[in-house]
Amino acid sequence: MSEWIDAAAVEQLPEGGRWLLRRAGREIALFHVQGELYAIDDSCPHAGASLATGAIDGGFVTCRAHGLRFELASGCMRGGAGLQVRTYPVRVRQGRIEIDIAPGG
Repeated sequence: MSEWIDAAAVEQLPEGGRWLLRRAGREIALFHVQGELYAIDDSCPHAGASLATGAIDGGFVTCRAHGLRFELASGCMRGGAGLQVRTYPVRVRQGRIEIDIAPGG
């Protein structure tokens, strides 16, 4: 079952933009990269550093604390090593960006 939450207006997140939202007890980083919208947990699974402020390179975000890189689409750490950040489905409806925060969403 889906649980879509409102994140931002489309115009608030231009290409290359990022947005940090706090909703329903979660901190979620939202990115607009190469025409796609991605939502991931903001906390790096290694030491909890924010990913919303990390450098973006193609479809990856780099954690500023220790340099770990995570693919925005899958949440998987580049190079394997088993660390992964949760990703969330994203959609645009009536000019608003929405994120599905349902378990397993």
